[in-house]
Amino acid sequence: MSHLSNSVTTHLRAPNTAPVDAPEAQVPADHELVLKVIPLPGDANANGDIFGGWVMAQVDLAGSVLPARYAQGRMATVAVNQFIFRAPVRVGDILSFYAKMERIGRTSMTVNVGVYAERFNNQGRYIKVTEAQLTYVAIDDEGKPRPVPRTDD
Repeated sequence: MSHLSNSVTTHLRAPNTAPVDAPEAQVPADHELVLKVIPLPGDANANGDIFGGWVMAQVDLAGSVLPARYAQGRMATVAVNQFIFRAPVRVGDILSFYAKMERIGRTSMTVNVGVYAERFNNQGRYIKVTEAQLTYVAIDDEGKPRPVPRTDD
């Protein structure tokens, strides 16, 4: 019985609000805010740190926002070119995902995504927790690459 009560107690722990040694950051003016989300206890391990896979899934969603404007139809993630975890993400953080198009090719689009956290107990001050570069490809109904429509800007 005590084993069961210990595991229940672990999951009911307060959010991990211990300080993280990370420099304060400014959100990038040349990137667009594409997503904001607050991770919940179900997204965390027993220490209150958010699973890296959860962060990666959110980055993939955020990274797809700008390329979707160009693809004008189906597209798929074809590469995670770079993914760097700079600081842990905690339960209760407010995460802001900023994206910038880096390249638009014939069928593919590359985007950079920066993730900034406002800590639960330090709202209004940001730290950069993750950065990534992803490539998406426009696809047709059969899942084959198709040209990215060109606009006359």
